[in-house]
Amino acid sequence: MVQLDEDQRLVAQTVREFVDREVIPVASEMEHRDEYPDALVDTMKALGLFGLNTPDEYGGNEVDYTTFAIVFEELSRGWMGLAGILGSHLVLCDVLARYGTDDQKRRFLPRLAKGEPRGGICLSEPNAGTDLQAITTTARRDGDQYVVNGSKMWVTNGRRADVLLLLAKTDPDAQPAHRGMSAFVIEKGPPGLTVGRDIDKMGYKTVETCELHFDRFPVPAANLIGGAEGLGFKQVMTGLEAERLNIAARGLGLARAAFEEAIKYAQQRHTFGKAIANHQTIQIKLADMGTKIEASRLLIYSAAAKKDRRERCDVEAGMAKLFATETAAEVSLEAMRILGGNGFSKDFPVERFYRDAPLLLIGGGTNELQRLIIARGLLERYAVS
Repeated sequence: MVQLDEDQRLVAQTVREFVDREVIPVASEMEHRDEYPDALVDTMKALGLFGLNTPDEYGGNEVDYTTFAIVFEELSRGWMGLAGILGSHLVLCDVLARYGTDDQKRRFLPRLAKGEPRGGICLSEPNAGTDLQAITTTARRDGDQYVVNGSKMWVTNGRRADVLLLLAKTDPDAQPAHRGMSAFVIEKGPPGLTVGRDIDKMGYKTVETCELHFDRFPVPAANLIGGAEGLGFKQVMTGLEAERLNIAARGLGLARAAFEEAIKYAQQRHTFGKAIANHQTIQIKLADMGTKIEASRLLIYSAAAKKDRRERCDVEAGMAKLFATETAAEVSLEAMRILGGNGFSKDFPVERFYRDAPLLLIGGGTNELQRLIIARGLLERYAVS
């Protein structure tokens, strides 16, 4: 097991107790009703979770990335939807804290650190997800403002968030395309922004995932992140590096939850005169599940430590995201098999874990993309001169 310091253990214990006491008893019923967890979100605000990566000077907590991962692991162990509500908000905070002007930090970060207003990110489009350079949303300068036109989809928190990170093209003709992309922090209010439908999903319920449409939506020029055009792609990619760590940690938390349900059930369920945990077939499953969960944790903490040292960690974050989320998908399926018919029933939480797991394979950059990132990084490191 990885050794945590006193502060990290305290955070882990605090979030774990919150999840055990308030989240797990209500998660499945609320998820089946697709009910938004307002009271749980209020508690998350009180715990300071919305300010996890905001600097102290702006009212946040600015925790290290291992602690950051611990929070997402523990939340996802109870209900991955809660982690989704928090995750997109923190990507916005991360980009602002790293690249925002002093004015932008002062205007937005203290409020975001309190969870009011809620934050989100507008990146993907109907024809541009993994390939963000293919976006078509534009932001054209018009005096002291930009005018935004286009559509975004898969916007987590899209209905409840009032402040959003927007990636748009300020120079659609730039080559390569990323040089013409800029990032903005936008606020709902002016006419021209319409929240479309909530996408009806197999899992990952409760947190809303919306389409947003922009029709001559005005954004103050002062909200161009960093104050310079053409840097948005790099800014967003850096934010997504942290998102991949949080998604990896979500996979770890979900896998833990599924494993714990399975190993408990295996010791209580009897067939052919003995607990199924005593059958070698079940033991082999449990051994593989437990091993991959521990390997996931080590990969995540290793990537987090490298990011804390401000070292490049795209390969490590990609490896952690790839392995931990594939583990979540595998462990949730194996847990369902161990529970048999009960694993397929809404009376047990395993069916919820199984429905939530596929999102992790896609979100934050598909696992196919992670493999390409990892391979390119390894080829750079082991280049033959």
